[in-house]
This record gives sequence, structure tokens and C-alpha cells, in this order.
Amino acid sequence: MTGQKSRGIYIGAGIAVACVAAAVVFWRHGSTQSAKAAPPPSVPVVVTKAAQQDVPIYYDALGTVAALNTVAIRAQVNGQIVSVDFRQGQDVHKGDVLARIDPAPFQAAFDQAVAKKSEDEAQLIDNEKDLARFKTLVIRNAETQQNVDAQQAKVDQAKSTIDADQAAIEAARTQLDYATITAPIGGVVGFRQVDVGNIIHTNDINPLTVLTQIKPCTVIFTLPQSDLAPVREAMLRGTVPVLAFDQDNKEQIAEGKLLLIDNQIDQNTSTIRLKAEFPNTDERLWPGAFVHIHILIATHKDAVTVPAVALQRGPDGFYVWVIKPDDTAEQRPIEAQPVSEDLAIATKGLDAGERVVVDGQSRLDVGTRVAIRAPTTPPTAEGQRPDKS
Repeated sequence: MTGQKSRGIYIGAGIAVACVAAAVVFWRHGSTQSAKAAPPPSVPVVVTKAAQQDVPIYYDALGTVAALNTVAIRAQVNGQIVSVDFRQGQDVHKGDVLARIDPAPFQAAFDQAVAKKSEDEAQLIDNEKDLARFKTLVIRNAETQQNVDAQQAKVDQAKSTIDADQAAIEAARTQLDYATITAPIGGVVGFRQVDVGNIIHTNDINPLTVLTQIKPCTVIFTLPQSDLAPVREAMLRGTVPVLAFDQDNKEQIAEGKLLLIDNQIDQNTSTIRLKAEFPNTDERLWPGAFVHIHILIATHKDAVTVPAVALQRGPDGFYVWVIKPDDTAEQRPIEAQPVSEDLAIATKGLDAGERVVVDGQSRLDVGTRVAIRAPTTPPTAEGQRPDKS
């Protein structure tokens, strides 16, 4: 009896162990099937569509505003200033009176020259009458030819004297005109450096004032030597637009055109100087100010563009992560040209309208399913100098 009871215990224990093992196998198989059936989690990314647009390419530089013309207003005759006819900082036009010098001595010299000419003209008339009489007498053999010739010489001398008198009158008139100081160009007058009542001289160190023409004005700036060829090509195609921005490079304050390229390269800095002209009708450009210059070199028509942050650089060049219609990721090699910190042109390998990843690329792999999330800040696009790196 005891042996049979022990055998039954062993059999029961074996059956229990078998049941437990079967349960474990069934549980593991079910877990494996569940694990295989569960899809991997989606990777959250921010995407944007590749756009098609005209992209302007700008070269940028720091320039200095310069007046188109600057004139130091000085006296051309010596004398006392009797009036100053401008306000400091005033806009004046060409020919406007700026100051007057006492004209009395110049008027007297002019009147004297006129009187001298009248006197010599009277003397000429007398000499011409004597010559006519001598010619009549010589015909009657009452006068010698020698005296006729001498009288002719007096007439010729009197005429020369009158010509000299006319020249003296013109010189006196010029001196009298110089007593009125006028603006040789239109522009803005600066500080007045000589006051009414002072004696002004032609060789004074300080001018009466400085007249500056700022409408239009110019901006002088430099570019690297490597930019010379594209700029020259742009000028050969026609007018090259130039934009001027404020010192913070945020607000456009003027628009003009490229005027000239200097005729030689600075070998010390390997740069080339250029000059742009601006109408400056609103006078927002002021001589001596520093401005940021953006010169339009070319415009890519209907270019496929993506935000610059979408570009990734691999061992074989640029690539982007493209989201296919089934919301899975594809690594797409492309040919691209960065044009600014915000924008790049895809020249090959990408079509307008395709979705590219602009945030979350580090967690992607080929075939990864993604979850599109909203961007925190919208990408910007603006044409700028091409990135040559």
C-alpha cells in the first residue's frame, strides 16, 4: 500500500509539472505573437513642403555713404562780409545767394574801367578825324605820307587801348560778381564758420561753409576679389540693383544701382572697391554713415527651395529626409545650393510639393514611420549671398 501511494504522488507531481510547463510555453508564445503584432512607435517630426519660387541671389557688404559732390565755399575776393543769406543745415539750390561781401570797392573799380573806356573811345574818334584830314591833304600834296602813316598808327593804338579797356571792364565786373557768393551746386549747407562783419580772404584756412550734395548720393563698399567675375557679368547684363539697409541690417532704407567697379584690386586685402548711386530723395542716407549693402547678382527662376535646416551633409554630399505618402521616412540625396542661413535651392533630386523634415532628423532611419507635429516657428525664406562653404 505504501508503494502504491508513493507512485501516485509521483505521477500527480509529474502531471502538475507538465501542466505548468505547458502554461509557460503557451504564455511565451502568446507574448511573442503580441510583440510581433504591435507596430513600432512613430517618431515626431516637423515637415514643410518644398516650394517653387524665384530666388534672388545677393552679395552683401558694409559700405560708407558719401556725398555726390562736396564744395568748400570760399571767397574769391577779399572784403568785409555784409550779409549771410543761408541758415545752417538749409537745403539750397544752384545759384542761391549764400553771402555778400561789401561791393563798394569793386563797384568803384568797375565804374573807373567804364569811364576809362569812354575816354579812350573819345580819343579814338579824334585820331580818326585827324587821319581823315591827313589823307585828304596828302592827295593835294599838302601833307607827307609819313605823317599819314604816323596818324594811322595812333588810330590803331587807340583801338588797342579800347580793347584793353573792355578787358579791364570784364575783370572789374567779375570781381564785382565775386562779391556775391552763390551756391555752385544744390545741396545742404553745413556750419557757418565766418560771421557777418568779419573780413574774409581768398586764402583763409577755414571756408565760409561746406556745401554737400546728398540728392543723389553714393555708397562706397568692398567685395572679395572672388566676387569680381559674377559682379562684372551682372553689369554686362544690365542695371544691377543695390539695396541699402540700416546698421542693424534689418530695415531697407534705400534702393539704387551699381555705378562702377574700381579699376584695380587692392593687393593688400584682395578686395575690390565698388560704388553705388542712390536717388536719396527722402535723405535717409547721410554722408559718413555706415550701411549694409545687398547687391543683386542674379535671380534663379522657379527654383525648388527648402529651409536650410532641412539640408543634411553626408559623405557623398547633401541629403534630406523626405516623408512619403504613407508617412514613412526616405533618405534622399540631392544637389543643393545654400543661399542664406534660412534658405537653400535644391537643384537636383527634389520636386516642388514634396515633404521634407526640418526638425527631428536625428531620430529617423529609412522606413521609419513619423508623426507630423506643428512647428514652433515658421521657416523663413529670403535671397542672400550664396554659401560658398
